[in-house]
Amino acid sequence: MGAVYIIRVTHSIINSINPINPINTIPQLNSPFAFSFVTCVITHTLLPRLFKIFVLVLLLLAVKPATAQWFKIKGSVYDSSRNYPIELVTVMSSSGKGAITDADGHYEIEVMERDSIWFSYLNKPTMKFPVLKIANPFAFDISLQVNVTTLKEVKVRPRNYRQDSAQNRQDYAKVFNFQKPRLSPSVTNMGVGFDLNEIINMFRFRKNRSMLAFQQRLLAQEEEKAVDHRFSKALVRRLTGLVDRELDSFMLVFRPSYQFTLYTSDYDFQQYIKDSYRRYLVGLPPLPMLRQEEEEEQ
Repeated sequence: MGAVYIIRVTHSIINSINPINPINTIPQLNSPFAFSFVTCVITHTLLPRLFKIFVLVLLLLAVKPATAQWFKIKGSVYDSSRNYPIELVTVMSSSGKGAITDADGHYEIEVMERDSIWFSYLNKPTMKFPVLKIANPFAFDISLQVNVTTLKEVKVRPRNYRQDSAQNRQDYAKVFNFQKPRLSPSVTNMGVGFDLNEIINMFRFRKNRSMLAFQQRLLAQEEEKAVDHRFSKALVRRLTGLVDRELDSFMLVFRPSYQFTLYTSDYDFQQYIKDSYRRYLVGLPPLPMLRQEEEEEQ
């Protein structure tokens, strides 16, 4: 009779236990064996759940190493001569990853162990290269059957005022050497005579005026370049510290004449810039001597 009672109580207790929170749902028992009995019931209830959690953790640990691992392959792409890198070459992998070579021909692409990669340039793909057969994944260089057109080396040199002036004189020698036609008698064994071409040229008034005007314009440009070469922004900025609009304004107001620029020594020329800067700070105009010289030239 006692055994039947215990079985019935056990069945009722197990049915009344909440699997989520078994401690708070166990009925209070007055039996002296209640504590040990409740412990057995809790163990009987929680063991299956703990066993399932333990198995799930083991499965997760076993599956983690089996996930796919990515790693990188790097290299460069060259032309057929292996001297010139090729830019904008498409690099593809069988897993769907892609990359493009930069200006130096370098590329970097993510792949998996079982992938293959290939290259494509101008819609012409190469053969596929299995990743497992690549000996050095950090320097997988390849050359494509492409000839890169290269230009000859061009050396850029700074402009030289004297060379430019000499070249300009050579290019326009006819204009620089032009003189207004005049009658000049020539004495020969036959007597005194005049050049017929000179007589004709004397009456080509329009052509003569054009040539003289062109000659004056070339001479003026030559003088302007001579002043610009010596009275440069770099020199004035270094001696005065002026920049931007103040520098432009100073160089316009205190621009020296061609004769002064041509015959003044470097020391005197730089001293002129420093003195002019002091006059500029107090609002004084250029020296009267230079102004008078410019007016005489005009």
